[in-house]
Amino acid sequence: MVRVQNQRVRPDVLYVASGWSTLVTDVRGRIGGTDPQGFFARNTRVLSRERIEVAGLPPVPFSTANVRGHAQLSYAELGDREQLPSRAAYLLIERFVGPGLRTRLTVVSYADGPMSFPLRLAVEADFADTSEAETGRRLQRGAVDAGWDPAAGELRLTYRRDDLDRAVAVRVTGDAPVGYAGGTFAVDLTVPPGGSARVDVLVEPVFDGERLPAPDAGYDEPGDPAARARARLAGELTRLHSSNFDVTAAWRCAVADLSVLPLGEPAGPTAPIAGLPIYQEIFGRDTMTSSWQALLAGPTMLADSLRLNAAHLGRRLDDWRDEEPGKPLHEARQGPVSVLGLNPFDRYYGDWSTAPDFLVFLGQFLAWTGDLETVRELLPTARRALGWIERYGDPDGDGFLEYHCRSRAGLKNQGWKDSDTAIVDEHGQVVPNPIATSELQGYWYAGLRHAAVVFTLTGHPARGAALLARARALRRRFHQAYWLPERGCYAMALGPDKRPVRSTNSNDGHLLATGIVPERAAARVAERLLAPDMFSGWGVRTLSADHPAYNPFSYHRGSVWPVEAGTIGLGLARYGCWPQLHRLAEGMFSAAGLFTEHRLPEVLSGLPRDADHPHPGVYPDSCSPQAWSASAVVALVQALLALRPAAPLRTVLVDPHLPDWLPDLRLEGLRVGRATVDLTVRRRRGGGISVRARGDRLVVVRRASRQAIPGPGHR
Repeated sequence: MVRVQNQRVRPDVLYVASGWSTLVTDVRGRIGGTDPQGFFARNTRVLSRERIEVAGLPPVPFSTANVRGHAQLSYAELGDREQLPSRAAYLLIERFVGPGLRTRLTVVSYADGPMSFPLRLAVEADFADTSEAETGRRLQRGAVDAGWDPAAGELRLTYRRDDLDRAVAVRVTGDAPVGYAGGTFAVDLTVPPGGSARVDVLVEPVFDGERLPAPDAGYDEPGDPAARARARLAGELTRLHSSNFDVTAAWRCAVADLSVLPLGEPAGPTAPIAGLPIYQEIFGRDTMTSSWQALLAGPTMLADSLRLNAAHLGRRLDDWRDEEPGKPLHEARQGPVSVLGLNPFDRYYGDWSTAPDFLVFLGQFLAWTGDLETVRELLPTARRALGWIERYGDPDGDGFLEYHCRSRAGLKNQGWKDSDTAIVDEHGQVVPNPIATSELQGYWYAGLRHAAVVFTLTGHPARGAALLARARALRRRFHQAYWLPERGCYAMALGPDKRPVRSTNSNDGHLLATGIVPERAAARVAERLLAPDMFSGWGVRTLSADHPAYNPFSYHRGSVWPVEAGTIGLGLARYGCWPQLHRLAEGMFSAAGLFTEHRLPEVLSGLPRDADHPHPGVYPDSCSPQAWSASAVVALVQALLALRPAAPLRTVLVDPHLPDWLPDLRLEGLRVGRATVDLTVRRRRGGGISVRARGDRLVVVRRASRQAIPGPGHR
């Protein structure tokens, strides 16, 4: 048997983040001027190089580690650790990320006499956009001026453009006087016997006159909104224990990642970013999908994600941004390239799935929390999203949602698979727009059903009944138009000629999750998803390995997305397809065990799990951590439990089907409505599964799960 060591995604860099800020260093914790290293604030690199010298030499850290997602700690040797009497001394480099960056340099001596350490520091900034981080600044041009203010003891690096107001202020404070000359800070530290001396380097971006403060030093620093959101989530998210180590470790890593990824936005502080290091921005559907899949761990993120989306609905017709009234936001960046209008992503609306997703997730939030007050607060957004779908979502009026791109710099594909070559016909050719992808119809079906419940329970039963009738009609119409009986699956899409795109792909898993698949077809769909050309052994491929466009390391043409496993798992549980669910879950948890800390990356390759491929590999530009890869772990556990909440009734329905490799699960702090319980599920020796709940008053009902778990997909 081939043993594979745990792998780390992007092995040449480390990164930590808080809110809109990210620090990217080499594996020793240095910012050496090599792309993509640097400190990024609001998608702008305000520190591109940092040169530290102690006694004329650059310290070389021998140990570097990230701490709690937003901090980093390195140790470098300065003295001779073997000399006697002792002359050992070390440099501790502590970095704390907030709106700005604080780097604390502490010299610790173990010598029997005082030691002197002249410390020199030089910094540079290039104001590159996050999208330019791999290649350096090339999409925008501008000089960088350096100015020293001796009265303030501050270096200011200013990006010289008339149409962009960006700068960064750098201060050095410490246990000795600080000088500055020739582009270099100078501090001469004297360290007493067995003592220490330190300096702090504060990097504070100044954007449009607003100064973004460096955080205080501390691994539990509670100051900025993102830090407060992290602290809140860390105390709320459900804990899991199991005798299966991989499941326990994957859950712990997943909830830890979800707790350190909140953006800290005022409209929804705990709403997560998509992933690190390149998706630190507002992502409408990604944020909501991650929060929906993670509901078993807690509802706070979804409440904030819904509010964040509600705050960014489209208000006008704007072809450059693919914006229309009532259309939810796809993504929003704050980097120079977007702010300067070189791309439309300062506020871009090019996605068709976010509107129906909002309706589904609002209904799911109600089922988990029973919080009618928040639902009523968000009801106007639901109305506007419905209005956008009805007016703009189906341009030709054929009863299906079909997307098109109006922006010359926008996204061609605006369903879940949004890369330019994601939608291909059976001959391997890209399908032109407009396109009605299958998963969008499933989302719309689920959106109508959830909206019907929401409107009914908020006092609008007639509206609810009308929406439910539309959902039933859509379900019939969809199966007639998309079902491919000879293949046992649904068409990937309807092309602009309204003919089915006959490419076998992973969208069918989303359809199971939404419930649009008729009961009679569900087993065939599940079997097709787990056939050898679709199931790699780790997860379901986005496109069949037998397809002429298959590429295992592509973004959407044969790769495996953990986030899809979460959605597909819920779909399989919904229809009672337990053998397929168990194979899928085993593949995902086994894959997690191959990565450092059991952290699933954004995208796995589609290579088969066999003797020639003991490790799946990853898509080259994968993020890790990725919010919806973390949430997929939570969703898979929910699927295995077939757990469905009914918070307004203070009830939870379960139908656990634990495989042989997972004999027990214990969830501590599970929240349904106002109740918090510990739920233990265990397979008995003689057969059968026991379920026990302790805590607040909550009715736990054992009930078969067929046609019971609603919820769609994502990006």
